[in-house]
Amino acid sequence: MMAHLLIVDDDRSLRQFLDILFSKDGYQVFTAETGKEALKLMEKQPVDVVLADIRMPEMDGLSLLKEIKGRWPQIPVIMITAFASMDTAVSAMREGAFDYVTKPFNLSELRETVARALKKAEKSREGEPKGEQIVQFEGMVAKSAAMRKIFSLLPKVAQAPSNVLITGESGTGKELIARAIHRLSPRKDRPFVVVNCGGIPANLLESELFGYSRGAFTGATREKKGLFAVAHGGTIFLDEIGELPPELQVKLLRVVQQKSFIPLGETQEIEVDVRIISATNRDLEKEVLAGNFREDLYYRLNVISIHVPPLRERREDIPVLVQYFLDKYARQMGKKVEGISAYALKALEEYDFPGNIRELENIIERSVALETGSLILPESLVLSRSKRQEEGDNGQKDFRITLPEKGLDLEELLAKIEMDLLKQALERTGGVKTEAAKLLGLNFRSFRYRLAKYNL
Repeated sequence: MMAHLLIVDDDRSLRQFLDILFSKDGYQVFTAETGKEALKLMEKQPVDVVLADIRMPEMDGLSLLKEIKGRWPQIPVIMITAFASMDTAVSAMREGAFDYVTKPFNLSELRETVARALKKAEKSREGEPKGEQIVQFEGMVAKSAAMRKIFSLLPKVAQAPSNVLITGESGTGKELIARAIHRLSPRKDRPFVVVNCGGIPANLLESELFGYSRGAFTGATREKKGLFAVAHGGTIFLDEIGELPPELQVKLLRVVQQKSFIPLGETQEIEVDVRIISATNRDLEKEVLAGNFREDLYYRLNVISIHVPPLRERREDIPVLVQYFLDKYARQMGKKVEGISAYALKALEEYDFPGNIRELENIIERSVALETGSLILPESLVLSRSKRQEEGDNGQKDFRITLPEKGLDLEELLAKIEMDLLKQALERTGGVKTEAAKLLGLNFRSFRYRLAKYNL
């Protein structure tokens, strides 16, 4: 069925241009010169998406937005604005606008925004489309083929008694996968014990893992049960296994091979039945070749291997995870934050996430806490600068411009470069001037002066 798009703008030439553009794209386009005319049309004609200018005579875009949201709350409304009226656009987002687009238009972004609004309208009428292959599995959610493959593998891994090695960068969710394996396994009713091998000092780690008897060393005033004994019958998760000191690698190898260990200060072995799941953000094969990790232990732990790709290699999971964490923290905080603006989502999709999913979750939690409207806007996001971004910046600083033989107008060239960078900064931050100024290393007053200089 042909989608119905309503364009509301007092600029006749712009209405005609957008009518032609979207008609060619297969939309049934309706146009209105004023807000009142638009409302009369909507009373008679079904509309899927509204594209409306903010500044119009008689009834401005904000007033029209409030009317539409009051009478047809399910219809997405996209606001048309200019950088000069960006504050009004942000107000519109807080009033429930689906998104905003800025003049002059980037046609591909305009089309994409309208398409997403139409998709939202379809979801509200029909529910989640069947084509969306979003999988929720044991407290995890993903859309990427890589993660769905891991999810499908976990029930099989869980039923096997073999040890598992999970590899991947910090923050990719290795512990969540380990917990899922335990919950799906025959050991699910027994303990799941987590040991951070990199977070416990080497001189204490042995006593934590294997326990000790009273008087085993100075300060040992009572007997302590080791974590391997605590995990008996269940699963022990050795996180950051690559940080394990060489002397403990030998003792761990004995536990893996003999299923027994001797607590400090004791002479009698204790037999233990545990499944070992290990995780590391290091390349253990390289550590083995470098002599930092025992080869025999590596092969004992790495019977079944699972590699979790970083978030930057599965960017299709970002929107899914954003909505998952947004819903989670909106419920926890009692906030009515329901979605994220296109500009904010685009910033996240283009970000490298050096901290992976853990970093994304922290960003969304903070954004929900600070946001006062129904949508997360770009100014609520705080993204750290990754090493890759810094390398990219350095590369940009080192660029060369070849001087033509006939020379050039330096002032004109510098003005063009400055104006282009100002526009890029505004586009990247969704028109949030304070953030755009930060991107260019300018204070706000200097940034505002440059905008006025080029009539931006």
